[in-house]
Amino acid sequence: MLKEFKEFAVKGNVVDMAVGIIIGGAFGKIVSSLVNDIIMPPIGLLIGKVDFSNLFIDLSGQDYASLAQAKAAGAPTINYGLFINNIIDFVVVAFALFLVVRWMNKLRETAITDHKKAAVPAAPTTKKCPYCLSEIPIKAVRCAHCTSNLADIA
Repeated sequence: MLKEFKEFAVKGNVVDMAVGIIIGGAFGKIVSSLVNDIIMPPIGLLIGKVDFSNLFIDLSGQDYASLAQAKAAGAPTINYGLFINNIIDFVVVAFALFLVVRWMNKLRETAITDHKKAAVPAAPTTKKCPYCLSEIPIKAVRCAHCTSNLADIA
């Protein structure tokens, strides 16, 4: 079992996946900062100086000035502002992934097209003499080996 695990762990796909997860986590932090610190403040200002991260519904029946106060008091809350921030996070990440996948598909398409172009066989430069079956130049009108006249053959 240890041998199988070692083979699994050293496969290239596992390492690639681990790198992707680590970079994805870091990218998620960048996107969260972009949404919370750059995108949401102007949107909140346009809507009427609303701080989305501070939008909540207090289920305890008491009145708290901020989400932090409600949490400090242990009050149950529905944090719909944070939910909106997370939805925008998701949209930004999904759009970024869409762009990456689109770019990768174009690269793959280009590589396939280039491969197909390389795979097209070159035009033949020789042919076989129908009489002696020797290889001769394609434009030859007489076989160099058996001297047969090839001009009459279609």
